[in-house]
Amino acid sequence: MLKKIFLISLFIVFSSYAFSDKKLDAIEAIKSSGGYALKDMDDSLKKDKEVVLAAMEVHVLSLGYADVSFKKDKEVILAAAKKNGMVALDYADDSLKKDKEVVLAAVKQSGQALDYADDSLKKSKEFVLTAVKQNKKVLKYVDDSFKKDKEVVLAAVKENGLALRYADKSFKKDKEVVLAAVKETGKALRYADDSLQKDKDILKAAGR
Repeated sequence: MLKKIFLISLFIVFSSYAFSDKKLDAIEAIKSSGGYALKDMDDSLKKDKEVVLAAMEVHVLSLGYADVSFKKDKEVILAAAKKNGMVALDYADDSLKKDKEVVLAAVKQSGQALDYADDSLKKSKEFVLTAVKQNKKVLKYVDDSFKKDKEVVLAAVKENGLALRYADKSFKKDKEVVLAAVKETGKALRYADDSLQKDKDILKAAGR
């Protein structure tokens, strides 16, 4: 009986070493393949968090080859969000699309990631402000109520004046908003209302 227990224990130890070597080989293969080697690996490796994280470090799109259980793994999704917010939220389970920490990390990396977040967070001013500061085009897709929110519009045009294009038309007549936009880039003048096109302060700020 003792001999049998000893042999079983020995088998477990050697199996553990064998898997450890297999894992190291897998990680090396992943690094040399640009992350895509994960696609053809054993299911046991696709379920291994260390292997999956190593693959994501090389190329975040390799997350698509990982076991589906990682869709609900906050650590993995957070790591992915910091590399590519859109990919991370698109892949993530719905429960994590409602997670403020995950979504905030995602929109900080890519403002357009907000499009993949839960609707409850798309209506959160905190997240919209973060998103528009990261990507001017986000203002085009946010709820219309934010296009009429001066704080959101100012934040967007200060980062990229061309975001004025997507603001509510009332702000295209607002001298403070238009000034902020043309100070960032004179090209924003094309989106200003006609009433401000010949304004001396606006023209000066736009470098005209």
